[in-house]
Amino acid sequence: MAQRGHALGVDFGTSNSAAGYLCDGKPRRIEMAPGQTNLPTTFFFDFDTKQTLIGEPANQALLDGAHGRFMRALKRVLGTTLMHEKRQILNERVTFVEIIGRFLREIKMRAEIQTGLVFDRALSGRPVVFHGLGDKREDQAEADLRACYLAAGFREVDFMPEPEAAAIASDATGQSRTIGLIVDVGGGTSDFSLFRSGDRDVEILANHGIRIGGTDFDRSVSIDRVMPLLGRGSQLRKLIGPDLVAAPNAIFYDLATWEKIPFLYSAEKLRMVEDMRRVAQEPDKIDRLVTVLQDRLGHDLAFAVERGKIKVNSGEQQVEIALEKIESGLFALLQKAALQEILRPYSNDLSTGALETVQMAGLDPSQVERVIYVGGSSLMTMVSETMTALFPNADHSFSEVFTAVTDGLALAAGRT
Repeated sequence: MAQRGHALGVDFGTSNSAAGYLCDGKPRRIEMAPGQTNLPTTFFFDFDTKQTLIGEPANQALLDGAHGRFMRALKRVLGTTLMHEKRQILNERVTFVEIIGRFLREIKMRAEIQTGLVFDRALSGRPVVFHGLGDKREDQAEADLRACYLAAGFREVDFMPEPEAAAIASDATGQSRTIGLIVDVGGGTSDFSLFRSGDRDVEILANHGIRIGGTDFDRSVSIDRVMPLLGRGSQLRKLIGPDLVAAPNAIFYDLATWEKIPFLYSAEKLRMVEDMRRVAQEPDKIDRLVTVLQDRLGHDLAFAVERGKIKVNSGEQQVEIALEKIESGLFALLQKAALQEILRPYSNDLSTGALETVQMAGLDPSQVERVIYVGGSSLMTMVSETMTALFPNADHSFSEVFTAVTDGLALAAGRT
């Protein structure tokens, strides 16, 4: 029988990805770039050089205004029919399974070059739910992700809920015989794992998840602050009669949704918006929307919104979301109070998700002794304020926000 190769723990994320393996009994993360263990889950297909860029080079190509197609948040497409539709990119027709497979192959290759090992097995993190409990797309989403790993060259693939991996890593810190809650708010989902630390291992008491993440926060900010400047809510004249109708919302919601932006750059969408402009009561706003589609500025806009959200969350009372690429001097104001109001519905959803997790284990919120935050979006003040209100007597820890899932997967992968 052929000897099994090494196992690589892979945290394939909506916004960022990472990988690690077990070395001398401890998790060791793969360096994706000098001094960096995270790799942005982004792609740029350069139309001029015919190259496919991933990670930071992809982000930089977008910022530099290179001619091509940018993609981000493809994890949210798992389980949908879009995963298997062939589309023309550069000189070939490919599916999203193949595109994500190439990204995972890059992670595999970097790990093997760096360690000198062969990784033919993957332990992949996965959200507790991809779309929602009972959603018929759940099984298909995992099957799609498995197909991506196989396309990357892995021979075996297993899955572990991401907050469960974080619980394993947190248990390695030495705090035993306590009940803890992992609150994992990533780019696309929010997951919860309630666990009990033991002397030698961690016992998972309940796993739960909801399809809410940082990209949803970005979309809501964009819809509320930016899209009105591009015509959302403006009035259009009916072709017959004096009546007015509101501009259709779908184009604005798609433009504010990371994973849907690449599908807006079509002749059909541009014609639709140009038709809107001809009957618009505020044609200057629709002109801006035309510019975004013509110049493929949707992701520039989304990054500007994300930066503004982060700045306000970091303590600034008010920021200007710069939209200079669309129109000279154009910006959208985002105030701290406005951000709190925009994110309020998500606070209610997160509160419900956390309480349901505790109830699934038959426990009371007062029994939770530790709350451990994981995932970049867990750093939003709204998240910690929501959890502190639910678990006021627990110890709240942010020490492993960006590393716990990867470390837990590395530990678990090395023990299989």
